[in-house]
Amino acid sequence: MSDLTTLLEVGGPVAALGGGAAYARAKHPAAYWSTVGLPVSTVRLLSTYGSVMEACGLTVAPSRLRVLAAKAMTRREVRPVPPRRGLLRPTTTGLRIRLRLAPGQEPADFAASAERLRHAWGVHAVYVTPVKPGVIELRLVGYDVLRRVRMPRKVAGGFLQVPVALREDATPFVRDYRAVPHQLTLGATLSGKSMYLRHLLAGLAPQPVALVGIDCKRGVELAPFAPRLSALATDPGQAAELLPALVKEMEDRYDLIKTRQGIAPGTPDEEITSDIWGLPEHERPVPIVLFVDEVAELFLVATRKDEERRDEMVTQLIRLAQLGRAAGMYLEVCGQRFGAELGKGATMLRAQLTGRVCHRVNDEASAKMALGDIAPEAVLAACSIAPERPGLAVAGDTSGGWSRIRTPYLSLTDAAETCRTSAGLVPDLPALDPFRPDVPERPVEHAAPVVLPHPVTD
Repeated sequence: MSDLTTLLEVGGPVAALGGGAAYARAKHPAAYWSTVGLPVSTVRLLSTYGSVMEACGLTVAPSRLRVLAAKAMTRREVRPVPPRRGLLRPTTTGLRIRLRLAPGQEPADFAASAERLRHAWGVHAVYVTPVKPGVIELRLVGYDVLRRVRMPRKVAGGFLQVPVALREDATPFVRDYRAVPHQLTLGATLSGKSMYLRHLLAGLAPQPVALVGIDCKRGVELAPFAPRLSALATDPGQAAELLPALVKEMEDRYDLIKTRQGIAPGTPDEEITSDIWGLPEHERPVPIVLFVDEVAELFLVATRKDEERRDEMVTQLIRLAQLGRAAGMYLEVCGQRFGAELGKGATMLRAQLTGRVCHRVNDEASAKMALGDIAPEAVLAACSIAPERPGLAVAGDTSGGWSRIRTPYLSLTDAAETCRTSAGLVPDLPALDPFRPDVPERPVEHAAPVVLPHPVTD
């Protein structure tokens, strides 16, 4: 009886702790990492650092002076030397450690061994980032941060910068329009493309910018944000009228730059290398961000008359993509598929869109349209996105780099409310006034009186 009591007294708490840890690891990975995973991984890294580096081939032969000193003092064989490590810096999602590379090493050596380091130290992923010549940073991620996205509380942002998603290395993905003026976002139905667009609109709404939308799905995607939009086109016919107005606005801004800088009036716009950011603040026109949802609808034609209108719209979009950055006009083009089969000008327009974000697509060809010409190795990653993870995408740019990102959930009600409360920030652009969407007034809700009134009688 005493043995059974002892077993219950000892085994009961152990079983409870083990079950609680397993539950926390499955349902609350962030809490599990902070309480269990972080201490265990820290001890494992510190105790096995030298042997793991040697097993991964990340050590170098010791210097002659070190060999002579070791033989003179200890008379033992000197083992290969691992990179000198800095202090461990724990985070809410993992660990960071800086390494000083030994002579003859390069960051690519550690990037190639990242998978082996991950298994050796028992973490979810290991990422290598060069800090400066001779110094790299290892970012150890303790759990899958994209399974349940939680954006960092403090994100370094600014004007025309929107933290829209979380990268797989637990860093925020910031959409910076000054650095990447134009972007193409592809994704199949229910892939999370609309959620990504929703975050962009909600993030730009409180900023002093003009938001313009072209939504050829009769406005079902962008109409909820109408109070904050300076212009909205809901079919190809309206888009054919809106795009010339935007091109005219861009030309007027180039004339303003010429006048301010003393450039000859006859100078072609293509030869002007300055932009509106060089103008004084009181003369600087407000930036314009154009959102184009379902861009393929602008290319589809049924008659020859529609074909002429299509060619005009595509030409205007290409002009905006080529020259809009200097005029403070940026493009955000979205669609399910965007290839050469859409018609003349599609490939040329796509080549002007520097940023690329590819959500889950229906075929490999669509992923190649988005990422094949800038990061071919990212095509396979985009094709492997599961339908059970909406919002997961692969983001790349013309530098060849790419990463997996996922957008957190944002309800349409919250995003629309953000645009409604920011309606007073809609800038005054006379050229876009004819395209300003009609916003119905919200009915005023009168609160019921606390005390019911009674008629006064004599």
